[in-house]
Amino acid sequence: MSHALLKASHTHADDPLQVAAELAQRLAATANARDQAGGHAAQEREWIRESGLLTLSIPTAYGGQGADWPTVYQVIRILARADSALAHVFGFHHLQLAGIQLYGSAQQQRRFLTQTVEQNLFWGNALNPLDKRTVATDADYGFQLDGIKSFSSGSVGSDWLTISAWHEASQSALIGVVPSRQHGVAVQADWDAFGQKQTDSGNVHFNQVSLPSTQVLQAPGVKATAQATLRSQVAQLIMANLYLGIGEGAFQAAREYIAKEARPWFASGVDKAGADPLIQHRFGQLWLKLRPASVLADHAAQELDRLFRLGAAVTAQQRGELAVSVAEAKVLAHQAGVDVSNDIFELTGARSTSAKFGYDRFWRNVRVHTLHDPVDYKIRDLGRYALDGTLPEPTAYS
Repeated sequence: MSHALLKASHTHADDPLQVAAELAQRLAATANARDQAGGHAAQEREWIRESGLLTLSIPTAYGGQGADWPTVYQVIRILARADSALAHVFGFHHLQLAGIQLYGSAQQQRRFLTQTVEQNLFWGNALNPLDKRTVATDADYGFQLDGIKSFSSGSVGSDWLTISAWHEASQSALIGVVPSRQHGVAVQADWDAFGQKQTDSGNVHFNQVSLPSTQVLQAPGVKATAQATLRSQVAQLIMANLYLGIGEGAFQAAREYIAKEARPWFASGVDKAGADPLIQHRFGQLWLKLRPASVLADHAAQELDRLFRLGAAVTAQQRGELAVSVAEAKVLAHQAGVDVSNDIFELTGARSTSAKFGYDRFWRNVRVHTLHDPVDYKIRDLGRYALDGTLPEPTAYS
């Protein structure tokens, strides 16, 4: 299908899950080769843009599709089964749109969300709260940005960036948005991790970049509301669904390999690998890692959607209870993704390690991404909640 036909064939009336499935199939055809090559997946990112899925989470009032968060997360999971790097880029695009809805004024939401729909914009991330090397200094028009931001997922090839910058005078951070091609902004494509190779997560440099006050979503010194702190929960649940998608992709790859390629072990007494009771037993164990993680992720998505729609009426208690649900989902998804992508090789055997299959990419991708923030602190938060009902403290990671 030509790019023009692909773009024309997908409208707001299409089922986004079906669109995602078709896109995932297309991405899967070259996922192994692109994983080995690394670099920027420019063509594949255009396929995402042409799919119409970039407007999925934007409310219908601004011309978007108005999908609920469970649907957005299902799409992320579908894409991650095939290509978790581009699923990450897609998910973080919607994270930036969520930030505009959570932090932005009514005027800013209308401006940036409508513009995203009309121009089919692709958003990237330069909002790394632990990296304070980008500083904001006061200016007549708003602020001037100078410095560098690391782990800027989706920055290469993006149209706009969400940014954070440290404001020394108030000893706090601001959050804003800037065009990726604005004068003084330099996106550096230097991401070199052994997994998630095409997430475009390099460094972004800012050299005397103008940030008008109209593009500041959260001014320095302003205390974040309970509603605004939902952004971290949107982000954490994106990660949980990425891990789940990777685990499910590895599970599917192993199942197909055993059905089509694997030879039964001579001592098994069966004529095909799938009939080996030991392999059946181990597949059952892998299923029992993925299934509860999926249930908890879906539950957390429903809870997030409910609170997201409450807007400014969200309470700190509700936000804290959501953080518990999201932490539960993320911990199990983390464990399932890492375990399944590793354990499949004991079931598929030595020949499955051939580079032509590229099954190692599932483990490498989930191993890199699960290091985003320490899972042990999520488990600690859950332990505190289980012991005395203490809710997780709102941070950019919890």
